[in-house]
Amino acid sequence: MDKSPAIVWSIAGHDSSGGAGLSADQRAADAMGAHLCPIVACVTAQHSSGVEAIFPLPLQQLNAQLGALSQDMPPKAIKTGLLGDVDTIRAVATWVRQLREHHPDLPLVIDPVLGASAGGAAFSNEAVVQAYRRELLPLATLITPNRAEALRLLGKPARHDGDANELPDLASLLRTMGAQAVVITGGDAPQADWAQDWMDTPHAQGWLCSRRVPTHHHHGSGCTFASAAASAMAQGHVSADAIVLAKMRTTQALVDAHAAGSGPGPVMATAGQPLGPLPYLGLGRTLPWQVEHGEPGGAPLFQPFAPPEDGLYGILPDSAQLDAAAQAGLRCLQLRHKAHEGVQAHIDASAHSCLQHGALLFINDHWQDAMLQCTQPSLQPLKLGLHLGQEDLLALDEPARQQLLAARGRVVLGLSSHSAWELARAAGCGASLIACGPVMATTTKDMPWMPQGEHNLRWWAHHSPAPVVAIGGLLSPADIERFAACGPAALCVVRGLGQTGGEMRERLPLLRAAVLEGRAQAQGAGGRQAGAGSGSTCPSTSLPRPVL
Repeated sequence: MDKSPAIVWSIAGHDSSGGAGLSADQRAADAMGAHLCPIVACVTAQHSSGVEAIFPLPLQQLNAQLGALSQDMPPKAIKTGLLGDVDTIRAVATWVRQLREHHPDLPLVIDPVLGASAGGAAFSNEAVVQAYRRELLPLATLITPNRAEALRLLGKPARHDGDANELPDLASLLRTMGAQAVVITGGDAPQADWAQDWMDTPHAQGWLCSRRVPTHHHHGSGCTFASAAASAMAQGHVSADAIVLAKMRTTQALVDAHAAGSGPGPVMATAGQPLGPLPYLGLGRTLPWQVEHGEPGGAPLFQPFAPPEDGLYGILPDSAQLDAAAQAGLRCLQLRHKAHEGVQAHIDASAHSCLQHGALLFINDHWQDAMLQCTQPSLQPLKLGLHLGQEDLLALDEPARQQLLAARGRVVLGLSSHSAWELARAAGCGASLIACGPVMATTTKDMPWMPQGEHNLRWWAHHSPAPVVAIGGLLSPADIERFAACGPAALCVVRGLGQTGGEMRERLPLLRAAVLEGRAQAQGAGGRQAGAGSGSTCPSTSLPRPVL
């Protein structure tokens, strides 16, 4: 029997024009693979050019809907939209508290609908705003206001324009009011080329940017975003990942928007349609490097990564083993020497070995030492790569970030990623290649992440703007074959290479044959997922699996 989709309750308004409200919520949940229970909090009389009237439902009718669902279809997440009045807000807060008595981690996504972008009847007054502050913000797992709504929640005059640098401070203030995570959406902001959202979550902060979709039709985009995020959280994703996936789905919905009436038409999140392109996530309060410095075509900022012909990326702990791997024939090698003592000697010896054998050398972590060591005239023209984990990337101060960015014309940059938001951040930095891992359980290092598995590696390979390498737990030819069928540009092997030159020369032919066999399976599978059972979904239309 097929697994039942996660249930999402949307408590929101009915839009008589079919563009926003529960209609948009339904389309978004369907597109995200969730089952939506549309709970009517109020009825609106509206068309594409504005809202003429709002009619909150009597509490008896709202409570009857919620009571019936609670008996048979309890939610994995709740999303709220237009609630209409103070009594409704209080009733929703009461229900959330009651449900959390048995499910304390139940996500609540709040789209604080305080006005219609098209204008018309008032959606809220000061009492409603105060009720949001007192009743719902302290319960919120994620809130998704635009700038004007964020300002109103903070007791400031609403406006859609202004200094973008104020958004991080607004989000921080909203979190102090109780919201666990905040994304201030920027679709209504005046930037011409990029839609810039500021996200502030327990796992990640930064500017989340995607290219604007050139369309006049945007009715329901905020509802779509919030419902897509709630659907992702219902399926187990943390808020940072849910925000990235919601932005991708909303981009698709904007691309497929259509006219309906004389005003802006509805966005159309569509089940079976691929997600939109991966957005870029920045570091700190600066825009993603790819946004600030990238070319319109979107090519990575750093030097391109040319995947090795044999598809193998060897990771070695010292220069002696790295030299043995180079002599055995590997042409993409990483020195992962964790100790600081003696690292320069290992970098120097590894650089000379890779120069001699025409191999691409990556230095893990010690990137400044590598750049200093490898500028020696005797090491030209060494092909140098730098690889950083996400923690090392975030630990860079501003001068170090600028130093790394300034080197983009002469180095290949590899960045690790373990989740959708880390993938977006690696892409935002303009990485030459992005590691996806751990694809299997690994004992090489302690990991808070669940293994990515084949599904997520396929998803990474499909959605990443840079070549993807698979890493983590790949020990045997059978492992290599299985994951080579998922479409990565290369597969990282650590312990599976062996420790001596003899072991490496013995194992490499088997590993290379496994890469070829896996790639042949992928090519033969065509539009299906190679190695997956019948009925599996295509990663281009599905979500990655949660990894936390």
